[in-house]
This record gives sequence, structure tokens and C-alpha cells, in this order.
Amino acid sequence: MLELILILLVVAAIAGLLGFGRLSGLALSGAKILIAIVLILFLLVLFGIIAIA
Repeated sequence: MLELILILLVVAAIAGLLGFGRLSGLALSGAKILIAIVLILFLLVLFGIIAIA
């Protein structure tokens, strides 16, 4: 999942440099959503609510 976040951030940066504002915004929004999901899952694992065997 972290690879996908990095890919989306790179796509957003390149699209922003090339002037594709909507594509850049879309990629950045997707990256933000995935970052939020990863952080929530990390906190759930950290506090022991979800156990990973």
C-alpha cells in the first residue's frame, strides 16, 4: 500500500509540473485517502484493537 501512495505522489508531482491540474489533484486526493487509511490501521494495531498474527 505504501508503494501505491508513493506512486500517486510521484504522478501528482509530475502532473503538476506539466500543468495537468485536475489529474494532479486527483492523484493527490487518492494519496491522502490511502495515507489516512494506513494511519488508522497503524493506530489500531498499535493499541491492540487489531491483532496481526
